[in-house]
Amino acid sequence: MDAATGEHGDLLDLIALSQGLSLRDAIRAAHVLLRLPPTPRADGSTQRDTGAPASCRRLFAASQPVRGTPAARYLAGRGIELACAEPALRFHPRCHRWDRHGRVSLPALIAAVTDGTGRLMGLHRTWLGPDGGKASVDGPRRAMGQLMGHAVRFAAAGPVMAAGEGLETTLSLRMAFPRLPAVAALSAPHLSAWIFPTVLRRLYVACDADAAGQWALAKLMQRGRDAGLKVLPLHPRLDDFNSDLMAFGLAELRDWTASQLFGPDAAALLPAD
Repeated sequence: MDAATGEHGDLLDLIALSQGLSLRDAIRAAHVLLRLPPTPRADGSTQRDTGAPASCRRLFAASQPVRGTPAARYLAGRGIELACAEPALRFHPRCHRWDRHGRVSLPALIAAVTDGTGRLMGLHRTWLGPDGGKASVDGPRRAMGQLMGHAVRFAAAGPVMAAGEGLETTLSLRMAFPRLPAVAALSAPHLSAWIFPTVLRRLYVACDADAAGQWALAKLMQRGRDAGLKVLPLHPRLDDFNSDLMAFGLAELRDWTASQLFGPDAAALLPAD
């Protein structure tokens, strides 16, 4: 119970609230977590346990491409103009969320969290307000599903890649270097635990300028050494690369970042004229 508000519930309510699930899907997620056998039906058959990733797949399938939607307007407000469609990003006009007032439905930017094979494992939702920014609600960003080790992926994995925490940070880097495959892990702990693709040889880490960002960088550098990879930091001028994009513009962001790239990467990764 929350003594301040009187809001209360059990562990199923907590699962439903934290992952944005219906009670039915929260029960299924609890079955997976507790490794319980399938629920028997009255006719003797069993109900297939689909769990949180299946809920993510249903929500993603019900979403639509970003172009021409409030999600595109939100990204444009952060200086991000998608030169080409990013399959990992979608828009849902009435994405459910639960708060102390019950269930509400708001438009949302949806980002797919996938594993190395492209299998959808989770979602990240950013609820949007009528002014083009984030919705004025508690926790306008929430993730659901199985996130550890996975990420939102922009372009296929390759020998040279970039990884960052937030969607806007990673998309800002993609604006500057559209040829650079990149992933957004959504938090510092998830960034530190991202599973390296087998083809990866050199990883650039778009560091947020805070203690959590430095901690994630140190973890990735240690894991990179153990795996025989070269892990190199990319430092923003301000707190992150989206702040740099907003403050200094795309050309200055590109020049600042290119000066930190290894050897011939800058020329190879610059956008074609």
